[in-house]
Amino acid sequence: MVISRDQVHTLAEACSDNPDSFRGIATRLLKDQKTITNFLNKNLRHLDPATREVVLYMFSVCIRVIDQSGGQIKRATTSQIDAAAARVNGYVGKCLPFDGDFPSRVRTVDARAQEHLLDEVLWALFEREEKTEEEVDVPHEQAGLMFLLLWVAVEVLNENWTPGV
Repeated sequence: MVISRDQVHTLAEACSDNPDSFRGIATRLLKDQKTITNFLNKNLRHLDPATREVVLYMFSVCIRVIDQSGGQIKRATTSQIDAAAARVNGYVGKCLPFDGDFPSRVRTVDARAQEHLLDEVLWALFEREEKTEEEVDVPHEQAGLMFLLLWVAVEVLNENWTPGV
């Protein structure tokens, strides 16, 4: 099941509209998906320090969107992460370079899991024009690396999600 674009946007915005209440939820969600969180943390060394926390925040929003869409999310395994990373790496050449057209090239990949969720991530990293004071302006190269990590994470979350009835 693909979560609708409207639902993804509404649920993602709810996270940013209520940062104090979301903070505790995010901590729990990150602990629940410790294997993916560890994968992200291991790969954050390739990012600037200012953008590292943004990846974990965005990952927790991705989990929250899927969680609030009903059903259950099983814990991920390392082999699932490795397989998802290999799938995503297979598309990277088609999507590069990390420039203003990167989002449109990513959107041509039909095999993306939860495409609307990934589109929301692309919008937040590359296309959103009005930023709040707390938001970090991320250079395209950093945003591209962040997106690739989150793409792998969303692939694994989707694989482990059983939607509700």
